[in-house]
Order: sequence, then structure tokens, then C-alpha cells
Amino acid sequence: MLNDDTRGAILHLKGKGHGAKAIAKTLSISRNAVRRIIHDGGTQAPTPVRPQKAESHVNRIRELLVSCKGNLVRVHEELEVGGVKIAYTTLTRFCRRQGLTGKPKQRAGRYDFAPGKEMQHDTSPHCVPVGGVPMSLQCASLVLCFSHRLFCQAYPTFNRFWCKIFLTEAFKYFEAVADRCEVDNTAVVVAHGTGKNAVMAPEMEAFAQRFNFHFQAHEVGDANRSGRVERPFHFIEHNFYPGRTFQDLCDLNRQMRLWCDTVNASFKPHLQAKPIELFAAERPHLHPLPIFIPDPCQIHRRTVDLEGYVHLHNNCYSVPSELIERQVEVRETKDKVRVYLGHKVAVEHERREDGARARVTLEDHRHPGRRDASHGAGAPLEHEAVLRAAHPDLGALVDALKKKHGGRAARAVKHLHSLYLDYPTEALARAAATAIQYGLDDLGRIERLVLRHVAGDFFRLPEDLSVDEDEEQLDE
Repeated sequence: MLNDDTRGAILHLKGKGHGAKAIAKTLSISRNAVRRIIHDGGTQAPTPVRPQKAESHVNRIRELLVSCKGNLVRVHEELEVGGVKIAYTTLTRFCRRQGLTGKPKQRAGRYDFAPGKEMQHDTSPHCVPVGGVPMSLQCASLVLCFSHRLFCQAYPTFNRFWCKIFLTEAFKYFEAVADRCEVDNTAVVVAHGTGKNAVMAPEMEAFAQRFNFHFQAHEVGDANRSGRVERPFHFIEHNFYPGRTFQDLCDLNRQMRLWCDTVNASFKPHLQAKPIELFAAERPHLHPLPIFIPDPCQIHRRTVDLEGYVHLHNNCYSVPSELIERQVEVRETKDKVRVYLGHKVAVEHERREDGARARVTLEDHRHPGRRDASHGAGAPLEHEAVLRAAHPDLGALVDALKKKHGGRAARAVKHLHSLYLDYPTEALARAAATAIQYGLDDLGRIERLVLRHVAGDFFRLPEDLSVDEDEEQLDE
């Protein structure tokens, strides 16, 4: 079909008195086409009306879309089973033009940001091999909207504590802060509400006030509003991780920081500039950092166990022996774990990764009678050797107490040793044998058994108390 320009040229040449043969030769078209256009007299080509093969089956297609839950592959298969031969591409084009599937495309908008007005923060889950083992990580990213300068880091988990750590590192990397930070409606920052009605968590508001900016949440479903930070996640996943090896998480974040330097210094065709160059123009409009930036910390209350350790995120950190069974305050930062007694630092450790099941012991905190990694899991408790040497039944009772109480068996063994010092060995051994026979581990009841055994030799008891009540209960 001839286009509008060719039709206009034919009519123009005809108006100048040229014949159909001359016009056809000049425009390299057939004389019949020239005569038809001269007869029509219009410059606009008529819209062709072509019958659609699927139009006669539109009702059946509507029914199948409902039963197949919108899956066009299944709709096409069911149509073929019913004897309707329609190509799959024809079916998809028909459904698209008739508006049967999906929403019609809307015109995309564009967001323009003035220098220093906005930065955007978000996270994305990534599965990355670290130390040869696949690890599920949360990649956090912050982007300055005007200059497109990027900073990102990866963490095994992401909560308000790690959010403050990441943003603090990002602000130090940029050496400045924008007026507002756009986030999605995540509970890490938002306490309740969404969009313009979102109320930020008090601790995140206090963090923002320290750096002279404020958080803002975009409306639900308006993903384009945070497009500056959403787009780089695909770039990170397909341009940073492939081909690189990471010994641990610290090595990954170190390489990622260097990669950010390279990306920010590279030319961007859609910007026609380098982000670092645009940042130089944006820098005067950003807020300077405070003169002092404290490390974000998380405070925990812990009670020191009998082995002299505090437990934090499946890791154990040693403390001085005088703090055993006392309540202490544990302050956790990105790299340090500090144990406070009142306002004084009792001990400081290098922080281990969450869930590492590490047992961190300082040399000053080691004790010959304490079970730790240097002595092995089966190291003997204090007074245990004395009890084992005194009688085999006492040794068997020690094993039962250790099995029941685990790391807190020292108190029970010490109590048993005090009974050994107070009562005759044979009476205590008989009570221990009875306790082992019936699975008894209550040392108070074991002591009453000992008293029954020695009653006739050392005490004059009333006749109504001469019956061994504990042994009768055990027999029952």
C-alpha cells in the first residue's frame, strides 16, 4: 500500500497536467495504482480491515482466561483440544489488542532532582558465594539523585542497627548529606503508615536529626519514585559479583567499595558525564557532616554465665571472673563488643559475625579449672577428681549431673562435694546409688536419703519419722 507522501505526489503531478503513464514512470509504480489514487482523490491511505481469526472465538477465549487464570499458554492448548487452530502469536496479539490480558501501558514519567535535594536508599537480597559457600546477603545501596554517585555494601542481615551503620559509612564516603532520604515503606525505617502518612521510627528520626536530613517514604505501588536506587541493583548483581572471589564478608565489602570508586569515575552515556564530576557541582548544595560522628551501637543486657562468658548472636565473649553471675551491659558496634559494668569498660573484644558460634577468650580470662576451647569440652570440673576417687557411685552421680546441667554443672558438683565433706562416704555412696537407679538428680532429696541412712548412728529421731519416706516414694 502506497503511503501518504506518494499519494500526495501523484495528485500533485496530476494537477500539473502529467498523465498516468508519466507519473507511474517517474515514481516507479504501476499505472493502475496511479489511476486508482487519482480516482480516489485522497492523500490519506485507507485503513485496511482484515478479519481476525480469533474474533469468532472471543467468548470461548474469555472463559478460558478465567479458568486458566490468565495463562495464555494453557488457553492456547485448550483451544487446540477444542479444535480451534490459532497460532500462539495470533492469540497473544488478539488478547493484547482487545485488552483481555494485562493493563494497558501508561506513559512513563520522569523525575528531575535539583542538586543536594534527595538521596535514595534501599536493599535487595543477593545470593553470593563467600569463602566458597553460597551466602544469602542483603545488599544496601545509597544513591545521590542529581549526580548518580553510588555507594553499596552487603550484610548477612539488615535491621535498624545495620541500617544506621550502612548510612553512616555512606555519608562518610560522600563526605556530605542531601536534604532528604527517599525509602520504600520498609519496617526498618517506618514505624507505621505508608507514603505521605508514614511515621518514622523514633530512633531513625533521631539518627536523621544528627546528620541534618529527614526520611521520606514513597507511595505504595509507585516503584518508579525510587528508580535511582532500584536500577543499580541489577547492575551490581551482574557486573560486580561475576568473576570475583571473596574470602569473607569483609573482603567482599572492601572490593565493593573499590568497585564503587571505579563506577563513580566512569563515563555514563545517559548522563554525558561522570558521576564524580556531577558530584563536584552538587557538593556545595549538600549538608556537611557533624564534627563528631559516633559509631552506631546496640545495647544488650546480659548475665555472665558460670564459665565467665556473655552470649551475643550465638557467640561467646569472655569477661573477668569477678563478673560471674552478674548482670552487665554489652554494647555492640560494627567491629567491637564492649562489656560495661556501670560506666566502666570491663573488657573489649573484636566482634565476630552473627551465628559464627565463636568462643572468644582473652588470655587473662583463662583459668585451669574452667572448661574452654583450650581444655576441650570434656575437661574436669573443680572437686570432680576428689569425688571420683572417693567412690565409683559418686563418680557416676557426677556424670549424671554434668549430663543434666551441661555448662552449669559446676554448682551442682560443688554442692555434692560439700555433702561429701559433711557426711560419711558410705552413706553418701548408698544414696548416690539409689539416685542413679531411679534417675534422681535433686541434691536436696539425695541429702535426705543420706540422713535416713545415718539416722541410727548419729541422730535420735522420733518414732513417727523412722520410716524412709523418700525410698518409699521412689519404690512407688
